[in-house]
Amino acid sequence: MKDRVRKPEWLKISIGANERYTETKRIVDSHCLHTICSSGRCPNMGECWGKGTATFMIGGDICTRCCKFCNTQTGRPLPLDPNEPTHVAESVALMKLSHAVITSVDRDDLPDLGAAHWARTIREIKRLNPETTVEVLIPDFQGRKELVAQVIEARPEIISHNMETVKRISPLVRSAARYETSLEVIRQVAASGTTAKSGIMVGLGETPEEVEELMDDLRQTGCQILTIGQYLQPSHKHYPVAEYVTPAQFVSYKEKGLAKGFDQVESAPLVRSSYHAEKQIRFYKKETE
Repeated sequence: MKDRVRKPEWLKISIGANERYTETKRIVDSHCLHTICSSGRCPNMGECWGKGTATFMIGGDICTRCCKFCNTQTGRPLPLDPNEPTHVAESVALMKLSHAVITSVDRDDLPDLGAAHWARTIREIKRLNPETTVEVLIPDFQGRKELVAQVIEARPEIISHNMETVKRISPLVRSAARYETSLEVIRQVAASGTTAKSGIMVGLGETPEEVEELMDDLRQTGCQILTIGQYLQPSHKHYPVAEYVTPAQFVSYKEKGLAKGFDQVESAPLVRSSYHAEKQIRFYKKETE
């Protein structure tokens, strides 16, 4: 059996709790909400919840897909909660969020794959929080353009769809999503005039050249924002970590991404899709002033 790669010092974090963390947890629990923070075992949960920010996960907490990198539970999901859009919107108001981030599980069991539920959630957040900007991290909706269009038409300020990894490794770790389909989703978002964003993990065995090729593919779609973080294996059943990428290499990726034309690149070991999302909305506001 191959020895597991030892986790380096720069990935060790301390998870503390303060009053804001406790209040964030209370709001999430009392409204029966799901977050990708806890479901995905995000290493930044202590920091983000301590600032009163959380990434809400709609559509339940059971995914219809079984990706080898993801810790979200897989199985047969429960029916959609019709009250969830309002509960999420109310929680955004209670947390006094200026920028709300929403993601979801894949709902391949539904005729519209959850697109209408997505649109209702975005509109409800905007109805109850007219000053709050909204960022969504969406699934690929099996590449069905009419479903992606429903999300676009709800007018979130940023739409993100993660590529997750480079082209060669994508079929090894993504259970249903296809590299080319994901590129087309991002292309459709960018073509609509909505700010397009994507994220990838490194440490799965990719080469720097493959990461740069992915950057080029994303730039050709019109993607404006890119996040790059270290893949952390959730359990022994998941895809193994091939390497822990050095902080210096993350800096290099950021420099290369900016040189290729991305407006913003977040690249560091603990970066996740929604990490410091409030910083990225500043770019959107600057562009729309």
